[in-house]
Amino acid sequence: MTSSRYDLRGVSASKEDVHKAIKNLDKGLFKNSFCKILPDILTGDSDYCLAMHADTAGTKTSLCYAYWKETGAINVWQDIVQDAIVMNIDDLACSGICDNIIISNTIGRNKHLIPGEVIENIISGINLFISRMKQNNVNITLAGGETADVGDIVRTIDIGVTAFARMPRNKIIKNNIMPDDVIVGLSSSGQSTYENIYNSGIGSNGLTSARHDMFSSYLYNKYPETFDPGTPKDLVYCGTKKLSDLDKDTGMSYGQLLLSPTRTFLPVIKSILEKYFDSINGIIHCTGGGQTKVLNFVNNIHVVKDNLFKTPKIFQIIQENSSTSWQEMYKVFNMGHRIELYLEKEVANNVIDIANKFNIDAQIIGYCKPYNGKKLTIDSKYGNFEY
Repeated sequence: MTSSRYDLRGVSASKEDVHKAIKNLDKGLFKNSFCKILPDILTGDSDYCLAMHADTAGTKTSLCYAYWKETGAINVWQDIVQDAIVMNIDDLACSGICDNIIISNTIGRNKHLIPGEVIENIISGINLFISRMKQNNVNITLAGGETADVGDIVRTIDIGVTAFARMPRNKIIKNNIMPDDVIVGLSSSGQSTYENIYNSGIGSNGLTSARHDMFSSYLYNKYPETFDPGTPKDLVYCGTKKLSDLDKDTGMSYGQLLLSPTRTFLPVIKSILEKYFDSINGIIHCTGGGQTKVLNFVNNIHVVKDNLFKTPKIFQIIQENSSTSWQEMYKVFNMGHRIELYLEKEVANNVIDIANKFNIDAQIIGYCKPYNGKKLTIDSKYGNFEY
């Protein structure tokens, strides 16, 4: 799959046009922080700040819809809302905000296709996630939400979440990544202590191409509402798999693997920052842009990733079915770790130990060194790639 193939599906890995549109906007109190940080205009307290973040589950909801229609598994909607929540709260966590978060949901649905029981399952999923986080010392409050019947503009359903928090300014991670930092990655796959099933590690990025390249054309005629009719026909469901086909290594269907809920790392990051805040120079959420995301947050740094996790099975399957170059795979998908911490080498093993207590694999995946400009090198079993 080439970049133009990706673009023809109406999606972008790095969203260059969006970055261009917002380049002149105010960057907030700390211009390099992962999320925009604002003054505390609610109280006027100069020691505090505010953050608000909005995101959605993306086109993963289209796959969720097809899987529900195909299998009748209504509870799959409880999982999909986690993607929308996590894409917000884990971004906030990269700025050091890991607790006392308020969220609100916005659902746009085509009422002819999405009945009330789906909405009930989505709301139930929000409450289940909040309860699970509370058991892990992370407090999230649901403020409410909006469900709009907008069938003229939404083909099936869109699930969005907005998150808000207030924090002391001196507890914000400002992403001041240094030339002698090492990088600790937190694995996106496996089964953490707060998950009840194996997580493939897919996350919420790259799902448009992943589902079309993996699944076969039987979905084209059966569920035409799950794709943009303006997409070239040869790019729609052009793979070989069925949603119910089983992967022999994991024992899960390919539909289940692609629908693995995006893992949150809030309990882990909160525990790390409580002990090692002063040693953490940056935290990056490898979402839009995949492993190249860090290039948005460094200057005069060469980031070298030369000890990555073994590539989770899901990404191998996607690459085999799509013939995407490995260089492009690293730009679109997280490829095995979604959170990376830039920190002092002396505390790296302690941070790894904390992640391991949550049954999440962690390791030093690379390092930084001085450079005139910004550069990323990925040295992998599939080749050496520079960005």
